[in-house]
Amino acid sequence: MKFRAAVATAAAVPLALGLAACGGEPKATGYKPSTPATTTAAPKPVDTTTAAPATVAHLNRVTFVPAMTSAVGKQKAWHTVGTVTANGSTLMTMDGYQTTNPVAMSMEMSGAAFQGKTAKIVVIKKTAYLSIPGITPAGKFKKFASGLNDQLSELIEGGDPTKIYKSFDKSMVDVKFVRTETIGGQQLDRYAVTVNTAKALALQGKKVPAELPKTLTYSMWLDKSHLVRRMTFDLRGVSMVMNMTDYNKPVNITAPPASKIVK
Repeated sequence: MKFRAAVATAAAVPLALGLAACGGEPKATGYKPSTPATTTAAPKPVDTTTAAPATVAHLNRVTFVPAMTSAVGKQKAWHTVGTVTANGSTLMTMDGYQTTNPVAMSMEMSGAAFQGKTAKIVVIKKTAYLSIPGITPAGKFKKFASGLNDQLSELIEGGDPTKIYKSFDKSMVDVKFVRTETIGGQQLDRYAVTVNTAKALALQGKKVPAELPKTLTYSMWLDKSHLVRRMTFDLRGVSMVMNMTDYNKPVNITAPPASKIVK
């Protein structure tokens, strides 16, 4: 795998993460019901009136992006685990952390895309460190500054999910509530989010490959706080599943030591 191709493969990861990673753990209220005192009350007549079910307001084309933007703005860190498959075979697995202040990412990837070995990416603000099998010595990283090339810039900018969410506002074609599903013991609302592929990439300052379809639909599962817990998409035989956990837990992402940097 040539270095240019390796960087291109690695760059695709945080772009997907930026779209996916906006989840957060719902906060506990701390409420604990007290034990009521025992009293004797006169029996009350039974109310046989059937109450109408409460109406649940789901997000729509107007409210979807603002709700997600507000949710992600409250997140300081998260853990993302994902799998990319191609025609039923695992192409790549991903496991890493991201933070928003400072914008940083530490990600490990493995699978066929990296010759069955493990690649590592560390991004801190405007600097990226890449360790790619067959390109850098084992355990060593190459250091880059943003702006070196388009692919590396996309890699670094992909660490900021808010940029991709903002592109949704003008590239979104449709949003549909699908149903409520239980995932990981949580009740999550599933949405089908369709975007104009070219507009979404252009608004993110990225090149638009001619072979991409006109639209792309993501399945996104949101909790009651409008935080995304899972995101999937399928595109021409390639599928991705991303799950987000460990939100707002302390994470310290640091650059590799100088002894592990190669030129």
